Amino acid sequence: MNLDTIEAIQKSLLLGRWDSSLRSGTHPVADLAKAVVDGDLRTVLTSSYAQEMFTVSPQASADQPCTDLFSWGLPSVIDGQNRELVQLILGVACLHAFIQANWTGPNLNFEPSDIISIPRDQSPVITEQASWWTAKAIAELAYGGEPAYHLARFPILFRFAQIILGLPYVHIRYAPWWRLRAAIVHEHLLDEPAPLPSEVLDSLEPLMGSTTSDPDLTGRLLLERGLLEHIFSHDKAAADLFVRAARATGLQYELTGALGKRTKFQQTELSQLVLLAESRQRDDSPVQSDPADTMNGSYAAADGATCREVKLPETLSLNDDTLLERTEFTSTSAASGKSALSHLDPSSQPPLHPLDQCILLSLCLNVRNTSPSHGLTTEQMSPYVARVISHPRNWSVHTIALLLRSRLEASRTRTVERSTLQLQALIDQMPTADSEVSERLLYFHSIPMPSKWEMECELALRFLSLGVVKSALEIFERLEMWEEVVKCWQSMERNDKAIAVVRDLLEGRKEEADSVIAKGKDLSTSRRASMDAAREAKLWCLLGDLEPDKAVDHYERAWKLSKEASGRAMRSLGGYYFSRGEFSSAITCLQRAVAINPLMSRTWFVLGCAYVRLEDWEGGRDAFSRCVAIDDEDAECWNNLATMYLRLDEAGKGSQNGPVGLTPRSDSPIGYN
Repeated sequence: MNLDTIEAIQKSLLLGRWDSSLRSGTHPVADLAKAVVDGDLRTVLTSSYAQEMFTVSPQASADQPCTDLFSWGLPSVIDGQNRELVQLILGVACLHAFIQANWTGPNLNFEPSDIISIPRDQSPVITEQASWWTAKAIAELAYGGEPAYHLARFPILFRFAQIILGLPYVHIRYAPWWRLRAAIVHEHLLDEPAPLPSEVLDSLEPLMGSTTSDPDLTGRLLLERGLLEHIFSHDKAAADLFVRAARATGLQYELTGALGKRTKFQQTELSQLVLLAESRQRDDSPVQSDPADTMNGSYAAADGATCREVKLPETLSLNDDTLLERTEFTSTSAASGKSALSHLDPSSQPPLHPLDQCILLSLCLNVRNTSPSHGLTTEQMSPYVARVISHPRNWSVHTIALLLRSRLEASRTRTVERSTLQLQALIDQMPTADSEVSERLLYFHSIPMPSKWEMECELALRFLSLGVVKSALEIFERLEMWEEVVKCWQSMERNDKAIAVVRDLLEGRKEEADSVIAKGKDLSTSRRASMDAAREAKLWCLLGDLEPDKAVDHYERAWKLSKEASGRAMRSLGGYYFSRGEFSSAITCLQRAVAINPLMSRTWFVLGCAYVRLEDWEGGRDAFSRCVAIDDEDAECWNNLATMYLRLDEAGKGSQNGPVGLTPRSDSPIGYN
């Protein structure tokens, strides 16, 4: 294949749409790439190329990491460009298969055992059992002292994607972009975000100049970088990237006001917030559709010269006796007549391109992050969500819009019922095959879609906020989110039950994920659940939270089990020492914690307070400086940082004063995580 064809295939993989200029059947590698774009992942991962890649090496042994179990070579492909392209295609297929299994659905039509080839002489050493590969992958996916979620489906596929995308690429210039996408997925797997290696972001800089000819490609790259900053709570950096993405794609938007009604019995027209937005004209711009199509569960999606009907996630009606389903605007223009978008009718705006809808939803996320939690924030976010919901263009984008609306409605008495039912409906539709795999994956990387277990956890937390503790507890038990299970028992003032849960897990008396917590049956050693070191260390930390009199022993045991990699253990131990006035010991522990994961703002804050207690103004200055670097909206940290500079100025003049009396924001460091 020539360079232009390879470039077109790479862009097709990135955008999720096959370039019509690429003819099928001309080259087997091109056909393989088209199968990835079409969502036919089984064909790709059971191809002859995949068999070469995923055959266990004859010298492999069970105690080796996944990187050494396979040769990761393609002997049949001699040409360097084609070999790298096949590697990329297989890496993307593994990544998308893992995403399909854990994020978008529907369920995969194959198992990892279908793609892994084990020589006969290796079978006694390396097993084909899925549990063996799962345990191995989960242990290797722990990163930055944070364990990976152990019930993720087929994590070995993601581990394969990581390894393949991490191979050297000389001819494939978009490989760093796929590493970014894999890194974002990895962050969602971890209990807490962990900092990425600097080369992941540094390698993206050359791509910025190479995508300027394609506005949508540039917009996607900026948007995905912004979503990564959003994960790390770098709100200003994320906002800047979202705005740049909007400019790159030509999206025009303005939050303004227009006369309208929000209730069925409203007599007087009042000014209502509305988001005016318009996409630039594209060759594949969506056709106008009736907003009522959203309620009917389908829409006409433009695909080149043809239109096809695509099923939507179920959109529940409000059915309230007072509130309207959506704001009815009575004026045909917004309040600001000088705007470039003043020609738009608030009640009948043109449909937006799906990529622009992704950008608006991301901007909506930024409103949530940079505003306090009160009614004004909800009022600001609602127009963004309503603008996207009014014209559905993609299954995944519409799912996120409904999820955000559900979150906004969770705190209002008239909408809380629909909020909870809508969240349940979104969870139930994941395994169904009501839409194509390619449709669900098309804009996955451009939206902050939570995984299945994250959505179920959110539903459980919703139940917990409504006082339905038993239902929440059942979900947390099934998801094996033991920290939340412990909190449920503590909320019911059953600390003994919480301790029993953790001890049953540590001592191997736990049956299955859906078993009743308090059974406490003795199981044989052979039936004891396998547990990676990071997960076991976290359980010992939980036990330390629950048993303050033995906390130090439990935290130190967690630290040793993790081979000095558990940031959770050192954060908890540092908080324990701080609460007892042992500030030197607290500093030692907290320094280890921030060395493992420097993104934890609260850890830096407590460390700064410990330095203050010892009148170490320079140490306090450095700690609070890191706090405001992570969250520059934290007024308390800015105040403490200013105090540190005042103390340093006084010390420089020879004046010695007592401690300023700063304290952490929590009076209970036990359980501090």
